[in-house]
Amino acid sequence: MASHGLCPSVKNILLLDSEGKRVAVKYYSDDWPTNNAKLAFEKLVFNKTVKTNARTEAEVTLIENNVVIYKFVQDLHFFVTGGDDENELILASVLQGFFDAVTYLLRSNVDKREALENLDLILLCLDEIVDGGMILETNGSLIAEKVTSHSIDADAPLSEQTLTQAWATAREHLTRTLLK
Repeated sequence: MASHGLCPSVKNILLLDSEGKRVAVKYYSDDWPTNNAKLAFEKLVFNKTVKTNARTEAEVTLIENNVVIYKFVQDLHFFVTGGDDENELILASVLQGFFDAVTYLLRSNVDKREALENLDLILLCLDEIVDGGMILETNGSLIAEKVTSHSIDADAPLSEQTLTQAWATAREHLTRTLLK
């Protein structure tokens, strides 16, 4: 991960189920270079936090020289990880923004089944919140609004479309070209 100087950064955002299995994860740091290292970190984080009561508000812990902010809702466990020198309040605002956006997008039905059915929206949330470790947005309603505003608009530039939307636009243009 490139150094961002004074800009706060996030090393990863994890969304795990009640058994510690991945629902949605995004890593922005090279601290865990292999998939096995990432899975081992997720297991460690889950095992160290599973017995805590982080259901009403976010909790903070230090794991392997990383600040981990976490919150549990039903059968989902939300985690945001930063370096040991990161401000916990900023990381907590990232976690709260992610949680609020997911809650809004899942229509307050925050559970594993609903999250898996809307995984595309959750992954778009992660992209709207952090890019390359740099925090872009922490306001949950704005994040959710950006995610839901990604409607298929053939006139929108490709840079403003998601990959699925870009494929749909390309397919539509190709179909029109072939039918002429």
